[in-house]
Amino acid sequence: MQLLSLLALGAVSLVSCTPLDNAAKVKAGLSLIKTSETDPGTWVTDEDKIKKYVSKNIKFIDVTNVTDSETLFRMSNVPAASEMSISRVTYPTTLSHTAEANPLIAKLNTTGPKSWLKTLTDYFNRYYKSTYGTQAGTWLLNQVKSISASNPAITVTTFTHSFNQPSIIVKIPGTTSNLVIVGAHYDSTGGSSTARGPGADDNGSGVVTQMEALRILADAKFKPKNTIEFHFYAGEEGGLLGSQAVFANYKSAGKTILAFVCQDMTGYSPSGKVSVYNDYVDSSLTSYVRRIVSQYTGIASTTDTCGYGCSDHASAYNNGFPASYVCDEVIRTSSPYIHSPNDAYNTIMWDAILRHSKFTVGFLVEASYL
Repeated sequence: MQLLSLLALGAVSLVSCTPLDNAAKVKAGLSLIKTSETDPGTWVTDEDKIKKYVSKNIKFIDVTNVTDSETLFRMSNVPAASEMSISRVTYPTTLSHTAEANPLIAKLNTTGPKSWLKTLTDYFNRYYKSTYGTQAGTWLLNQVKSISASNPAITVTTFTHSFNQPSIIVKIPGTTSNLVIVGAHYDSTGGSSTARGPGADDNGSGVVTQMEALRILADAKFKPKNTIEFHFYAGEEGGLLGSQAVFANYKSAGKTILAFVCQDMTGYSPSGKVSVYNDYVDSSLTSYVRRIVSQYTGIASTTDTCGYGCSDHASAYNNGFPASYVCDEVIRTSSPYIHSPNDAYNTIMWDAILRHSKFTVGFLVEASYL
């Protein structure tokens, strides 16, 4: 009873602004966004989201369709240190599957990623409500189906939204239904809904990193203990729309997620390291991820914080799942080109893509045995 009261108290200011009370705003095409836990919400247009927030690097979450009281509570309350570990599993302090992972990692290369990223960045933009964004989704769906075809056990499905761009889910079935997930958004923006937005680092890089890891596991017909999923999210730049819908669905369905790693930007790294962020994540999982980065890239990770609604790991975290966020660089030295027409193919550092691909395969092999 006390927990329910706290949930209601924490969410009350936001719930009072939900579509039930603001149907006219929703009908007029407005969305309710939050920029912090204490922000009660602001109604904005889709164009406002990009021009007034994304282009100015102001992070936010679109909460228009969020109705779950626990999720609203997490979105509206700064987490205490004791609440930063929510996993249902004890992550190993030593990594015991290197003999299985290393031969797979040795087969990684950047040939596929270079070709795939060229196609992704050739779209005028991948804005989630544009024709280009829908076309990019169709291409990506067909491409991951092609990559997955070497293993008939793999399934590829779409998760549809109220906008045309779908999220895409690739599943490698395990002997348990417990899930280990890697996720990356594939939409992009160049500063407005109609601007050129190649989105090379943000986040074509994360997409092709996952595609290369998928290629390796598919070709090897890897048989995990836990079920592995690769998620490619729509609408991240619109306020984490795709991932929020997916994780809300998983929460409602009672799915068990043992570990989720979000990779948003993996291709611009002056430091030559992998950065593992430490806010709005599961602290125990994050420590485990750091061990995997060190083991499979040979380099200790850097760390930073990226704030409220930073990327799709926030969607998993807000829905009560253990999440981690892995990026190519700390904020201070990250790509200066994102959210602009200059986030171009020729800015990508391919050693960074390969480094993140090694981490991704290492993580999926190790975590598949949790």
